[in-house]
Amino acid sequence: MNRRAFFLSTWLMWLFLPLIAFRYWQVWDRLPARMATHFDINVHANGWMTRDMSLWFAIGITGFLLAIFTAILLVIHSQKMSDAGSWALLGFFYFVLGFTSYGNDLVINHNLNGSPVQLGPGLLLVPLAIIILLAVFLSSQRGKALSANNWIAEESHSSPFIGALLLTPLILEFWILSSIPLGAARLGILLMCVFFVAVAGFAWSGFRYYFGHDGIEIRALGYRLRSIPAGEITSYSIEPWNFLRGYGIRGVGRTRAYVWGNKVVHIKTSQSDIFLGHNEPEKIVHDLDIITQHKQTAAP
Repeated sequence: MNRRAFFLSTWLMWLFLPLIAFRYWQVWDRLPARMATHFDINVHANGWMTRDMSLWFAIGITGFLLAIFTAILLVIHSQKMSDAGSWALLGFFYFVLGFTSYGNDLVINHNLNGSPVQLGPGLLLVPLAIIILLAVFLSSQRGKALSANNWIAEESHSSPFIGALLLTPLILEFWILSSIPLGAARLGILLMCVFFVAVAGFAWSGFRYYFGHDGIEIRALGYRLRSIPAGEITSYSIEPWNFLRGYGIRGVGRTRAYVWGNKVVHIKTSQSDIFLGHNEPEKIVHDLDIITQHKQTAAP
């Protein structure tokens, strides 16, 4: 993977700032002194700013996003984690910035000629962009499938509480669905509802860890997320997990975590660091002991 291109692409994101300023400069003399900048669910103006404040608000929001996105991408670059998932994340950040610029342009056009602020097509692309990002992220670092004929143990790790919690945004989503007219916007919101249901089901069902003499397979909802060959495992230990590090599937590149709680087993391999969450991590360690002992016994 070309890390230099990744680094350059990260800094090229900052071109969004001068592009926004240039767009305002193009029409500055034609913009009203008091601009409509906020709209209700039916796309009726209900908030206004001065022309200068609108410019600085657009630059401020974009600059804030750029600072966060750049910090994340520079960490990825510094740790040499430019895998497919990292590039997908970079592309998603470009999409978010493009969507923000698109919304700002709609506001400018509304104040110039009264054209409606229709985010419908954009709202349809948001869930699609998230799905593409997740698809690339989940497919990266999977490794080769292991033989399913010699599993010696199976463990599971889930969180029905987090699953139920992830369903709460549906209340807002359903309210929005009932409040907006038919069109791309409603379809986009509907896709977001399906997404939240899928994520909630993912948390409720949890991770499945399959242990065999060849290694470990990690699955969720029947999908193979990762394979860890036994020959690549160098060490493992029980560690606490800080909730600030997040839950679900975390990390890109060399580090990947599969957790729904505050206890994990940290597995170090010759290629990466992997964290497996479990309410009783001692069971994971016991299964790993069997695998590694078999590996040592089988070694010539």
